[in-house]
Amino acid sequence: MRLLWIATKPPWPPIDGGRLVQELTLRALRDAGVEVSLVAPVAAGEAAECSQRLAGLCTPHLVELPAAGLGRLGVAALRPGMPLTVARHRQPAVAERVAEVLAAGRFDVVHAEQLQALPQAPADRDGPPVVLRAQNVESDLWLQAARHAGLARPAVRWEARRLAAWEGRAVRRVAAAVALTARDAARLRDLAGAGARVTAVPAPFPARLPVGPEPLPGAPAVVLLGSGSWPPNRDAERWFVRRAWPAVLARLPAAVLHCFGGVDGPEGPSVRRHLPPADAARVFAPRSVQAVPLRIASGVRIKILEAWARGVPVVATPEGAAGLEAEDGRELLIAERADGFAAALERLARSPELGASLTEAGRRLLAAAHRPERVAGSLLEVYRHAAPPV
Repeated sequence: MRLLWIATKPPWPPIDGGRLVQELTLRALRDAGVEVSLVAPVAAGEAAECSQRLAGLCTPHLVELPAAGLGRLGVAALRPGMPLTVARHRQPAVAERVAEVLAAGRFDVVHAEQLQALPQAPADRDGPPVVLRAQNVESDLWLQAARHAGLARPAVRWEARRLAAWEGRAVRRVAAAVALTARDAARLRDLAGAGARVTAVPAPFPARLPVGPEPLPGAPAVVLLGSGSWPPNRDAERWFVRRAWPAVLARLPAAVLHCFGGVDGPEGPSVRRHLPPADAARVFAPRSVQAVPLRIASGVRIKILEAWARGVPVVATPEGAAGLEAEDGRELLIAERADGFAAALERLARSPELGASLTEAGRRLLAAAHRPERVAGSLLEVYRHAAPPV
């Protein structure tokens, strides 16, 4: 099978969950014998190195754009009825490259990674079928964000309604849609209405990976991962540093919070900031704990899967753990309020055997539900049903 994969960002470097799930899925498809051509935008000057890193994984067709053109909203990007989150990723240069690649070769299926990639996908009904993989239900993210938006709440809710309508139309017009969780698949079917083809296919992930190369300071070292450009991560970091972290220090005065993803953000006692490391394993340090304090979430937290694979225990909000088929006290600890996070982190600090038990259960869940070859097989079934018989 030959697949044309369209994305809003390339899978390298895998510094966030969206890129990492792409990289792992492309690897699984390659191992299943699928030939993949990738079209995605990159910042000016980065195409050569990115193409080299992706060699052997896919055939990259990268479109260099100035930094101002990557995810920035301009008047030219706006279209009537198109939500802002989709319009800001609309890239005519990427759509042109997609058309060139399609004209130069035969493809069985076009895969659009994320709702925001759909404007770059072909609209020709005589061309290959388009399959959408939605890593999130975007309108649900906006609805959740409205709860924390203060005076901007009416505007955010209005945009959420526009996005829900657009999302439903998008799912109806593609040949098939894929969600990462059963919950998100049901939600997309509700938005699209009767007849929508939406399949839940988990994110692929290996059950075991090596732990990070060296410990981080702190007893314990608490790690907070995220991209500063992703609003739900910014919200989670602000809440955790300002509300939860003082409660943690009251119980564990030697603890250190390590925020990976950028140097900007709220400051506090025993808070250290780090840029994304060249070796992603470094953030999963021995004897560390991963905190996932998301209040706005959809899809699945890929970094929780990686924490399990690397043997690092996790404390998460109900929103952060949603969609994982995980239970409080079995694969991770669930905490909702500041004092709950403090109590959970203290339990793990006092009981190393609890952390080991949680991560082993997480690894069993990875092996059962996220095995890469199983995921590749499920995606191939979706592609085959979407593609008309030759």
